Amino acid sequence: MNVESIRLTELSACAGCAAKLGAAELRSVMERVSPATNARVLVGYADSDDAGVYLLRDDIGLVQTVDFFTPIVDDPYGFGRIAATNALSDVYAMGGRPLSALNIVAFPEDLDLAILAQILEGGASVARDAGVAILGGHTIKDAEPKYGMAVTGIVDPRRIVINAGARIGDALVLTKPLGTGILTTARKRDAIASEELDEAVAAMTTLNDRAAEAMLAAGAHAATDVTGFGLLGHAENMARASRVRLIFHSTTVPFMKRVLALIAAGVVPGGTRHNAQTHATFTDFAPSVPEEVRIGLSDAQTSGGLLISIARENLARLVAELNDRSTMAAVVGEVRSGSGIEVIA
Repeated sequence: MNVESIRLTELSACAGCAAKLGAAELRSVMERVSPATNARVLVGYADSDDAGVYLLRDDIGLVQTVDFFTPIVDDPYGFGRIAATNALSDVYAMGGRPLSALNIVAFPEDLDLAILAQILEGGASVARDAGVAILGGHTIKDAEPKYGMAVTGIVDPRRIVINAGARIGDALVLTKPLGTGILTTARKRDAIASEELDEAVAAMTTLNDRAAEAMLAAGAHAATDVTGFGLLGHAENMARASRVRLIFHSTTVPFMKRVLALIAAGVVPGGTRHNAQTHATFTDFAPSVPEEVRIGLSDAQTSGGLLISIARENLARLVAELNDRSTMAAVVGEVRSGSGIEVIA
């Protein structure tokens, strides 16, 4: 088999975090499952937080999460890097520090094992950069390749950053531009050249560790990472958990190059379209917000940035902390009383 000729994205129906079960569907399932009642569970799944937190002792909480998905790029090494970066992100979004990980692998029997070795090496390279020890993992045979990690970290129980902390008057800050779902779909359809995907790959392989450091230093009230449910989907989780209304200024939300033009040309993945249909049920759009922007705000992201809610008086410090760490700081909205999401021009 010519390993170089294999396009991993052609081996799966959905790519990256777009393969996730929809937020509404998932919520309807979890409502039928009894929530954790252990007194040491500080953060469970009730508010759709990025990771769970279990109290080990008064000054240490155990943070745990798991994330895996199908190939979002054709390069096996790059796929491994993206999947690992994405898995670690949930710990950073809680204000925690990842310590160890277990690999999760599904791999076709007829696919060259050299490809799997490259995927795992990509994940290992990210783990090394993050100071995370890979302790082992688990593999199964599957028609579609899949890779990710179960990650364990620690967090100060007094400094956990959760969905439910957003407060009226807060500013909303985003730390990565949107558009990975659109661009990777465009590449899969040969609508863009391989080099036009470089911006998305760079974003998807950038750890959210520095963004997490900045939000902790500035005293953020709430945060979530933006992945498969899109910006509006993850924002709705925050709004619902915090019992507030989030307002987004569409003209300040950053998109990667060509994203809006590609949407206008009809290059939209199924996961993003599904998100947009769901988000329309809880989002009020100003008439002047273009259709391509509405769809872009629902784009299923993979390894996206953090959406941070912070007191207005601490906004300047957060922006400075992010800038000092060479991390994007886009002020995209604010928190008001009410419920749901509103997008204005």
